Amino acid sequence: MSQIKSKQRVADHGEVFTPAWMVEAMLDLVKDETERIDSRFLEPACGSGNFLVRILQRKLAAVELKYGKSDFERRHYALLALMCLYGIELLADNIAECRANLLKIFAEYLTLAPSDDLYRAAFYVLSQNLVHGDALTMRTQGNLPITFAEWGYLGKGKFQRRDFCLRDLTMSSAFSAEGSLFAHLGMHEIFTPSKTYAPMTVGELAALASVGAEPKSANA
Repeated sequence: MSQIKSKQRVADHGEVFTPAWMVEAMLDLVKDETERIDSRFLEPACGSGNFLVRILQRKLAAVELKYGKSDFERRHYALLALMCLYGIELLADNIAECRANLLKIFAEYLTLAPSDDLYRAAFYVLSQNLVHGDALTMRTQGNLPITFAEWGYLGKGKFQRRDFCLRDLTMSSAFSAEGSLFAHLGMHEIFTPSKTYAPMTVGELAALASVGAEPKSANA
């Protein structure tokens, strides 16, 4: 694809897309992490997903290698791989394209139809993980604090979601710095989720793809 959509967008937003060869070279610097199913990546200016697309493809290759002989595990770990990708993008058309690109790769890997619960669950996850907002202000397009869902796979088809505020998460480097009052603490002792949800199945996640749907709190 072209590295720019228009000169005006470059002037207004500094929008230039990273070429494929450079994406590969940069990801190879952290190759082991890109091939670990549950490693988490955040692209703060994700555009249409040049980096996230390649990371997902690498993760799905790892899923196939490890769980390819079990359709149940393959499907659920593929969803976990998708759940571990995050992005923030200022421009509405880019974030929509990024979600569509990742969903297409996921669906093609598992041969999913749009009516499949797993397809709809992935659609919902992407709506939560890929945020239309500003990484510099850490606020959404609607001027709310950016919050990300941390997803974990509990096994037996159950996923756990916990929400964390991005602004809180960015404080980790300050907390862990040598000489900090909190340097001796583990991250689990510093950060607490703003909300924890009851474990959910793929079917329950798929149901949330409906506009306005909200998952149940763990305390519900």
